[in-house]
This record gives sequence, C-alpha cells and structure tokens, in this order.
Amino acid sequence: MSRRMRSQREFDTGIEVELRKLLWARGLRYRIHAQVIPGTRRKVDLVFPGAKVAVFVDGCFWHGCPRHYTAPANNNDWWLKKIRTNRTRDINSFRRLRSIDWRVIRVWGHQDLEAAADKIEAIVRARRATTQ
Repeated sequence: MSRRMRSQREFDTGIEVELRKLLWARGLRYRIHAQVIPGTRRKVDLVFPGAKVAVFVDGCFWHGCPRHYTAPANNNDWWLKKIRTNRTRDINSFRRLRSIDWRVIRVWGHQDLEAAADKIEAIVRARRATTQ
C-alpha cells in the first residue's frame, strides 16, 4: 500500500469533524463511531440513539460516489473490487439499520455541510418529537 493510501484518515476526517461542529453548535448531541448495526462490528460515524438516526460521512473515492468516483489507473482490478466491496457493505449496513427502524443519512464528501446539517437537524428533531 502506498504512503498516500496509508495517510488517508479512516475516522475523524476533515468533513466529519466539520459536520460534527455544525451539529454541536445547533445544540445536537451525538455519539461518534458507535457500533449499533446488529450482528456486525461496523461503526457509524454519527449516532443519535434516542432518535434512532445514523449518519454516515462518506468519502467519494472510498465509497464509490456515483458523481465523483474515478478508478485509479494503477492496479485497477484490485481497486474496483475494493470499492465494490465497500459499496456492498454500505448497502448491507443501511438495510440492517432500516430493518430496526433507524433512519439512515449518508453525507458525501462533496456535499454542502451546512445543508447536510440542516437535513440532519430536521430529521433528528422530528424523530425526537415523535418518541416523547
């Protein structure tokens, strides 16, 4: 694996930290990197347990963004398999959470974080209001 690939952060990426700051400033409290997907050790980037909202903050490259993903020129077969595996795991995680009444939100690395925070806030507050 190249030095560039090893330097890629898995947790606490810039967009993830920025989104957390925006949500915190709005008075929303959450758990980070929580294991809430039944039958797996997978972690969710941001979790609002009471509202049952799971937020995944996904990089366009690693999760195969339909708008921005481009396969590397070197070792193309390996990368296609890797990204396909990531996407399959993502779909499985989303389905597992939805099956137990969690709302799943995906925020792509290219998205406007203020708009993403608006959406997350609205969903979390609405779900909290219906559980009280």
